[in-house]
Amino acid sequence: MSNSILVVGGGFSGLTAALEAAEVGYEVFIVEKEPYLGGRVTQLNKYFPKLCPPTCGLEINFQRIKKNPKVKFFTLAEVTKVSGGPGNYEVTVKIKPRFVNNNCTACGKCVEACPVEREGEFDFGLGKTKAIYLPHPMAMPQRYVIDANVCSGTSCAKCVSACEYQAINLDEQEKEIVLNVGSIVIATGWKPYDVTKLTNLGSGEIKNAITNMQMERLASANGPTGGKILRPSDNKEPKKIAFVQCAGSRDQNHLNYCSYICCMASLKQCTYIREQYPDAEVVIYYIDLRAPGRYEKFLKRIQEDEKVKMVKGKVAKLEEDGEGNVIVTAEDIIDGVKKEETYDLVVLATGMQPSLDGVELPFNVETKEGFVVGGEEQGIFAAGCAKMPLDVMTSAETATGAALKAIQTLVRR
Repeated sequence: MSNSILVVGGGFSGLTAALEAAEVGYEVFIVEKEPYLGGRVTQLNKYFPKLCPPTCGLEINFQRIKKNPKVKFFTLAEVTKVSGGPGNYEVTVKIKPRFVNNNCTACGKCVEACPVEREGEFDFGLGKTKAIYLPHPMAMPQRYVIDANVCSGTSCAKCVSACEYQAINLDEQEKEIVLNVGSIVIATGWKPYDVTKLTNLGSGEIKNAITNMQMERLASANGPTGGKILRPSDNKEPKKIAFVQCAGSRDQNHLNYCSYICCMASLKQCTYIREQYPDAEVVIYYIDLRAPGRYEKFLKRIQEDEKVKMVKGKVAKLEEDGEGNVIVTAEDIIDGVKKEETYDLVVLATGMQPSLDGVELPFNVETKEGFVVGGEEQGIFAAGCAKMPLDVMTSAETATGAALKAIQTLVRR
């Protein structure tokens, strides 16, 4: 029998679950598929409830991990096989090569030498990086990583020559490890709904119709524009901006459920715009507004802003005019009319889709629309947005609960 716990996913929920268990004495293994810990929160400009940057909570958790020998983590790693049962699971983990070892000081000389550019997925296609890159400024581990899909390998090796610390090994191979654990916490998080499926909203082909996560990257100081909200097509400052709510959510053709965070995300992003552009006009097209609990005051604050207008009605379509502006066709239920308005920039509040949706799972747990709804009798517990659509604070609360249940599984065996 094992007294160790596996946490699948190294985002905010995964880190919380791992630390809660480790700090009461249990060995924890974190398996994270990205080359860094922190998950989706690292891509945000600010998050609720305090509207502080991700550096706040994440840096504290990173320090807790560094100081706790009970926590071991693997990045660029995925669980491929799980066998056994509660108290005695054997877990096979595949680890992709990073090509950069612990000697890396993140000095950046390798980046200067690299001749190959790639689209930066961290910025959702709004920026570019070199083939060797640091995922983001506060990445943990603080090491560069090489994208093998675009790197020229040993035929180039300019990064190897530039590195004076012998930190780069272009011959590194994929490896596999086996872990023995007693219980499992699934904290695999979420992904933005695929905007290319929203054909009436431009299928992602209208350059100045961006997603809410792209807006987070534009507003972030470490984003592609240094925190300046600019139109992607021409880098101009937008003066008239529309938010389209429920872009993919509450729709039987896409996501059947409410994604919970979208309304609050758009209200929060209104504050980004109003801070940068005091004279900008903002219109929010919504079906219903959801501001649970303490967020009701925040909603009221935005509603009282004379530069923000809220239109109850569904957006029928988006079109692009000859100057890159976006024409929004929508109904206004209150006034009983259908109208067209032209905007400099449109933000689509794309839905929250669980990362496990459509993925073949290595463990036998029940899911519904990608969310984990079973598994507890097997010693497998879901946390955060693997369980349901949640904000950061509530995700952490569910992670603490999952950690307690994972510990109880070990104690009962």
